Amino acid sequence: MAEVPGGGLLHLVRAGQDFEILLDGEQLMGSWCSRSEEALATLACAQAGPGARDMLIGGLGMGFTLAAALAALPALARVTVAELVPGVVAWAGGVLSHVHGPSLADPRVTLEMRDVHDLIAKGVGRFDVILLDVDNGPDGLVTLANERLYSPWGLRAAWGALRPGGVLAVWSAYPDAAFARLLRTSGFDVRQVEVPWEEGSQPHILWLGTRHDPGAQSGSEGTADV
Repeated sequence: MAEVPGGGLLHLVRAGQDFEILLDGEQLMGSWCSRSEEALATLACAQAGPGARDMLIGGLGMGFTLAAALAALPALARVTVAELVPGVVAWAGGVLSHVHGPSLADPRVTLEMRDVHDLIAKGVGRFDVILLDVDNGPDGLVTLANERLYSPWGLRAAWGALRPGGVLAVWSAYPDAAFARLLRTSGFDVRQVEVPWEEGSQPHILWLGTRHDPGAQSGSEGTADV
């Protein structure tokens, strides 16, 4: 069990060889289902281009996004992981160490025990890529304070924390047309990607928002499948 600052409890549950993390009984993630988390990093890095060097990841989770990011980024890259829950980090170094592998020991990685919002707000023009996988979608599930990440102010802060052409990528278990529109009105060229994870189940959704600067040529907008 791990306490979430501000309220709520995370539970790590084992079923055979698999693990899942629950928030007050609701599933946040499972070790058997990592395709969309990996795609979040891989597609965002590809969209940002080969010059991407500085990445911020909101949420450590089971480490799938981090591992995929490290595989996609060059040797001189820097990856900052913001994790709010100390228990999640403890699991990564303990019972889930075989799931995380060597990612946290990679010299490119810095782990920050703080709210990703604070790093975004202070990181003006710093990042090439920002990945958000801290809730089940664009709402404050894990903590109500996360609502600000998906608000107009929060998205403009993310826009400001990116370098020109940088990419904000957001993971979701469900579609949200209103959030996609909000990304566009906040200054992003938006690509929505559907990632199937289990036959017969609703695909997970990734929003890839490229920072659009006034006067720059607009990138493509649309929907894609993985």
